[in-house]
Amino acid sequence: MWSQRSVVDYGLAKRAALASLSSGRVTTTDLCDAHPYLLRAAKHHGEPTDRQCPVCRRRKVTHVTYVYGSELGRCEGRVKMTAELVEMAREYGEFRVYVVEVCQGCAWNHLTVSYVLGTGEPGDRGRRAAGK
Repeated sequence: MWSQRSVVDYGLAKRAALASLSSGRVTTTDLCDAHPYLLRAAKHHGEPTDRQCPVCRRRKVTHVTYVYGSELGRCEGRVKMTAELVEMAREYGEFRVYVVEVCQGCAWNHLTVSYVLGTGEPGDRGRRAAGK
């Protein structure tokens, strides 16, 4: 995406969690603890992927994308589709995006990546709405 910046990839944390599972330090119950609201968001608003669940290996994981930022108002904390982020990146000055992978079968969930989007201009939406 054209304005993506401050990217944080949580792949190392994911590998560490899965290594703990395979070594027996944690159980599947410890890792597969998705909140019912997250599972519901994955079912109704998530975006399917081609990647198998790393825990149960029976289903493909779904991505659920959340947006947060002081400029977002009522949209803050909401689930958004990837296609919606393009328009939002042009409309708002700055907001953070969090992508969570979720297995609807075993309830595995893990934050995969976060990044910042937006024009880079603080309060951009207010100026655009006022025609400035």
